[in-house]
Order: sequence, then C-alpha cells, then structure tokens
Amino acid sequence: MSAKQEQDVAALQALQQERQAAQQERPGHKEMLHYGMGFFGIILIWTMVGTFLAFYYTDVVGISAGVVGTLMLVSRLLDGVTDIGMGSVVDRTKSKHGKARPWILWMAVPFAVSGVLLFAVPDISMTGQIIYAYVTYILLILTYTAISIPYKTLLGLMTQDPKGRSLVNVYTGVFTMLSTILVMTLAEPIASAIGGGLGWTTIALAIGLIIIITCFMSFRSTTERVDVQPATEPKKTVPFKIEFKALLTNKFWVIITIYCVLAYTLNALLTGAGIYYATYILGNSSYFSFFALSLFLPTIICFFFVGKLAGRFGKRNIALVVSIIAIFGSLIKMIDPANLTIFLAGNAIQGFGLIPVITFLYAMINDTTEYGEWKTGFRTAGLVNSAASFGMKVGTGIGGGLIGWMLAFGGYQGALAEQTAAANQMILALNIHLPLLFTVLQVILLWMYKLDNQYPQILDDLGKRKLEE
Repeated sequence: MSAKQEQDVAALQALQQERQAAQQERPGHKEMLHYGMGFFGIILIWTMVGTFLAFYYTDVVGISAGVVGTLMLVSRLLDGVTDIGMGSVVDRTKSKHGKARPWILWMAVPFAVSGVLLFAVPDISMTGQIIYAYVTYILLILTYTAISIPYKTLLGLMTQDPKGRSLVNVYTGVFTMLSTILVMTLAEPIASAIGGGLGWTTIALAIGLIIIITCFMSFRSTTERVDVQPATEPKKTVPFKIEFKALLTNKFWVIITIYCVLAYTLNALLTGAGIYYATYILGNSSYFSFFALSLFLPTIICFFFVGKLAGRFGKRNIALVVSIIAIFGSLIKMIDPANLTIFLAGNAIQGFGLIPVITFLYAMINDTTEYGEWKTGFRTAGLVNSAASFGMKVGTGIGGGLIGWMLAFGGYQGALAEQTAAANQMILALNIHLPLLFTVLQVILLWMYKLDNQYPQILDDLGKRKLEE
C-alpha cells in the first residue's frame, strides 16, 4: 500500500470515528427540554381522544355505543397499515433538515386542525354525524401517523447513547404526564362549564394552538446526529420488501410492538372507561379528576429517580417490576368496587404500570433499531418506530372498541341518570377485570424482552463494522 493510500485509509477511519463519536454524543438539557415540549402538544389531543371521545360521541352527540365501538376499532385497524408505510417514508427522507425533523414542521398544522374537527360534530342527521365522525377520526389518525412516527424516530436520531436516550425519554415522560393529567383533570369540568358540544370544541381549539407552537419549538431546537449522510454522499436505498422482512426477523421489535398494543389497550380502558365508572358506579362524574391524579401518582413520585434506576438496573427490569406491582391494583379494586377510597388506592397501585410507557418505552423501541442493524445489516429507524404508532393506535382502537361493544352488550343508553345492572357490570369489567388480564400479559412479554444485556456489545460490534467499511 502506497503512502497516499495509507493516508486515505487513515483519513476515512478518522471520519468514521468522528461520526461514531457524534452519534454517541448526548443532547444538551435545552434540546431535550424542547423535544419533550413538542410531545406535550401531541399527547394533549391524543389524551382527549383516548379519554373523552367515546363519551363525547355517546353522551354529547348521541351516537350509540355499539356504533362508536365499531368506529374506534375499524378506523384504527385500517390505518394501522399506514404506520409501516410512514416508517419507510421517514427512512427514505433526505432534506437539509434531516429525515425526521421536517415532518414535524410539515404536519403540525394539519394535525392540529384535525383534532379540532374531531370535537366539532355538526348538528345534522344521525347518518350524517356518523359519516362525519368516521371521516374526521380517520383524518386525525392519518395526520397523527405522519407526525408521531417521525417524532419518535427523532429520538433515535438524536443520540445512540443508551443513557442519553433514556434521559430524552424521561423529559418526554414529564411532558406526557403533565399533558395527560391536565386533560384528564380539567377537560371535563371546563367543557361542562361552557356547556354542550361547544365546550369540547373550545378545548380542542386551545389544544390545536398549543400543538402548533410546541412542534415548531421542537423542530427549531433539535439535531439529528445518528445515520447522518453528507449531501454529496449518495443515499443507500434498500427495497421495502427487504426492509420489512428484516423488521419481522427482529424478535425484540416484535415483542415491543405487541407490548405497545397491550399497553395502549390498557391505557384506553383505564382512561376511556373511567368516566363511565365515575358517573354510573360511583355516582359523580367529577370524581374522574381524582382518577387521573391517583393513576399518575406513582409516575410523579418515581420520575425524579427512575432514570437513574433504569441506568443501573436496565429499562426492561424496571418495567417488569413495576408491571408486577400494577397487577395488585386491580385485585384491590375488587374488594369493594363502589368504594371511592378503595378504587383510588387500587388506581394508584395500578399506575405503576404506566411508568415504563411514560418514561422510557420509546427508548426501548429505538434500542431495537441497533439490534436489527446488528442482526440483518439494515438500519430501519423509521420502520422500527412505526411500532409505537401502530401499537398506540391499534391498542387504543381495541380499547375503544371494547368500551363501545361491551357497553352496547350491557344495554347502555347515553345520558341516562341510571343504567341497567347489565350495563353496570360491563363498566366494572372494563375498569377492573380486563385491565388485570392485560397487565398479566404485559409481564409475560417483558419477561421475554432481554435486549438490555446485549445492547453494549451490539453497539461495540456495529462500531467495529463501520470502521472496517
């Protein structure tokens, strides 16, 4: 090898080492803060949908519970396939702003507008209202796909350092928790104070404005560091068929995708069915605000040290332990379902199961990107993050479908002062028995997810491969 060739090889290796060092760099606290703020707006409207949309349709608009259940499930199952497509689009996006960041800018306004339209059902015929509900609901989840998958992918592109990802996810968790609590505690009282459908439309409009502002701030303040290619370097394009096949052989991606479906089905039941429980089992809809506070109490308490615990014991181990604890929440509620104090105590214990979803689930998802690249040679960060969106939408759809269908099976009639014994039994099942089942299934899946121990070696192997290329 000539002296010039040796210099070229040394220069290439130095460039590769610089790229690897940049990928391992942790974002600053300001960048992490603004990333979390962007998620704050997105989760505001998603919490509104998961918590109050079914109630808005049945008790404000007057659509039957069975129709609402079918709407919730069919729309999200039809849209679920678009998640994979959007993930592939993100992987192929190449702009001066990167792969994921431009989508946050492009989709902020469409997503905000779709959220307002969803809670603005016009006073027309029942058939017209059902058609309007289908169209606006599908529009919301399509725009959600187009903004959420890039947003979650951005987490994996900001850093490859596992602790850095966990820290970013913790920041996201703070704003997720804050937005969820705000909606669950304030939306119903404010909507009731304004009155009728106008109250819900007003809240949706305020949330839409927040979405636009926070997404723009996030776009301006974040940086993509991982898998960055210079503009002069040709983009390597892998056929979608090969990418998708590689994705399905990623066993940890499959596990975490199923976990996402279960987690968001459970979340839909705990939040979406809770308003019915407060209204008809406990006799006061205003109690629902206490549900939210008790459910998120463990996350509030654990938030300040869960990042350190995850760094020391691993994200999967923490998620497994808190999920086992959450099982006892449903068991406590069974002691006396009509007792508010007992229900809130059980709710607080059940809230431990939300800790991994809020604080580091997306970090776990992005960790499977490196596993897939290590196993197959293909890096598909966008497709991997479609797991989160797919799981969130399909899981929430299943939860919403169960709420509507089981209420209809029990003979539920919206806005009645009292429901039948069969309808009340369905409300109990939705709030206590089904959540117990889904929590047990989550524990089984987390037991199978054993990526944390392999991850450091995977990063080391990937670094060596890139230096050899």
